[in-house]
Amino acid sequence: MQRDAIARVERRWADLPAPWQPPVSPDHPYAFDLDIVGRASLLQLLNTTATRMGRETLSTWLLSASPPAEARARQGAVAELAPQLDLRQDLEHRGRTAANDEADPAPFLAWAEGPDSLSGQTWLRWYAWLGPAALGILAAASYFGLTPYPLWAIPLLLNLAVGATAGRSAYHTISAVAADHRAIAAYAGQLELLTTAPFTDAHLQRLRATFGEGAASAPAMLRRLGRLASMAIPPSSMLYLPIQALTLWDVHVVFALERWQQQAGSQVRAWLEALGTFEALAALAGLSHDNPDWVFPQLADANDRLVATQIGHPLLRGDVRVHNTVTLGPPGTFLLVTGSNMSGKSTLLRSIGVNTVLAQAGSTVCAEALSLPPVAIWTSVRVQDSLERGVSFFLAELQRLKLVVDAATQANEGGSLRVLYLLDEILQGTNTAERSVAARQIIAYLVQQGAIGAVSTHDLALADDPRLEPLAHSVHFTDTVGEGPDAPPMSFDYQLRPGVATTTNALRLMRLIGLDLDEATADPAPVRG
Repeated sequence: MQRDAIARVERRWADLPAPWQPPVSPDHPYAFDLDIVGRASLLQLLNTTATRMGRETLSTWLLSASPPAEARARQGAVAELAPQLDLRQDLEHRGRTAANDEADPAPFLAWAEGPDSLSGQTWLRWYAWLGPAALGILAAASYFGLTPYPLWAIPLLLNLAVGATAGRSAYHTISAVAADHRAIAAYAGQLELLTTAPFTDAHLQRLRATFGEGAASAPAMLRRLGRLASMAIPPSSMLYLPIQALTLWDVHVVFALERWQQQAGSQVRAWLEALGTFEALAALAGLSHDNPDWVFPQLADANDRLVATQIGHPLLRGDVRVHNTVTLGPPGTFLLVTGSNMSGKSTLLRSIGVNTVLAQAGSTVCAEALSLPPVAIWTSVRVQDSLERGVSFFLAELQRLKLVVDAATQANEGGSLRVLYLLDEILQGTNTAERSVAARQIIAYLVQQGAIGAVSTHDLALADDPRLEPLAHSVHFTDTVGEGPDAPPMSFDYQLRPGVATTTNALRLMRLIGLDLDEATADPAPVRG
C-alpha cells in the first residue's frame, strides 16, 4: 500500500495496480475524453478501495453528477477522513484480506434477501434431530447385541434419502454463503473498524448508524455468519457422504444459516452499500491528503458560471503541472481558446473537465479556488473513427457533436442539468470553409440553449467570425522561438493570455522533425511513364 501511495503522488502509472474497468458506454458524455477510466486515469489515481462495492460506488460518483447537497455532504466527510491516514490504510488492509476482492456480492445478497429454502419444512427440522439420534441408538443396540437384526440400517437409509431430497436446496444455500465466507469475514473486519471510529461529521455518523450496535450490529452478525459458513463441509471431501448419512450435517447448517437470514438478511444490502460509500469517501480523502494545497469547490445552484482560479490538471505531476485562471459562462457566452499546436489547449479543456468531475463527486480540486453550478459535462476531445462500424473520423465527430447538441436542447427544455461543453479542435476533419460555417452554427446553437463551455481551435478564421465575436471570450496560448545556438528551437510556457493567438507553428514543427522540404516539391514535375 505504501508503494502504491508513493506511485500515485508521483503519477507513476506503470507502478500502480492495473486499473479496474467499470462497464462504460462508448458514448459516455466524458469518460474517455477526460481519462476518467482506463490506464493513467482519474479512477486509477483515486482507487484505494478493496471491495467491489467500493469500486462501483467510486466509479458511479466519477461517471455521473451528484446533486450539490450530496456533494457538499461528502466534502465534510472527506475533510474529516483526510488526516486519518491510519484509519484509511487499516480499512484498505482489512478489505484486502478477502480471498477475492473482485467477488460479486450479488449471489450473497440474493440469498440474504430471498425466501427460505428449508425453514418452512417443520417435519425436516424434527427429522434432522430424530433421524441421526435413532441411528445412533439402534447402532449401539446392535453393537451390544440387543437387537436380532441390523435395524440401524433403516434410519441410515432414511437419512440418505432425506439428505438427497433436501440436498439440492441445502447446496444452493450453502454455496451462496460459504463460497464467499472469507470475503464476509473481511467485510466484518472493515465494519468493526468503522463502528468504533470516533466520527464527528454528520454524514459519517449517519453512515455508521446503518451498522447498528451490540450483538445485532453488522460486524457481529457478519462474523457469526462467517463462522456458520465455515462449518459447511465441501462435497468434494471424503468425509462429506459419511457425515451427511450419520448426522444430516448440511440440513443443520442450512437451518442455522436461515435463522441468521431471518434476523439480518434484510439489512445486508444497506450494510454493504454503506461500506462501499465509506471506501469511496476514503479514496477521495486520500487524494486530499496527498495534495494538501488543493481546495474544496463551491458548488451551488445559484452559480451561473464556472470560475476557476489557478486551475491545473489533476493527472499531471505537480512539478510539470501549469495552472491558469479561467471563466466559463455566464450563459449567452462561450470561451474560445486559440493557440498553436502543442501549446496547451487540450490540456486546459481536460483540466476544467476533470476538476468539474472531482467537484461534483465531493472531492477537493486542483485549483486555488473553484465555483460552479451543477452541470452535465459533455465533451468532444478524443474522437476516433471506426473501421468495424464503417464510421469515418468526420462522421464520428459529427455524431459526437449531435449528442452534445441534443443534451443542451434537453437541458434548456427543463429535462436535465445545464450542459457544460468542452470541444477540442472542433470539426477538424473537414475543409476550412465548411468547418467555419458548421462550427459557427453549432456554437451559436449551444449558446442559444443556455449551455456554458469552451471551444479550442487553431482556425483563426473562426475567431474572426463577426457573428461569434460578440459571444466569445477569447484567450490563447503561444510559443516562443529560441534565439541563439544554445536556446531551444521552440518552447511553451502553457500560460493563458487574453485575446486571439497571433502565431502558428505547423511549418516550424515540420522543420524541427526533419520535414524541411523544398518549395519546389509543392509543384512537382510530371512523372514519366
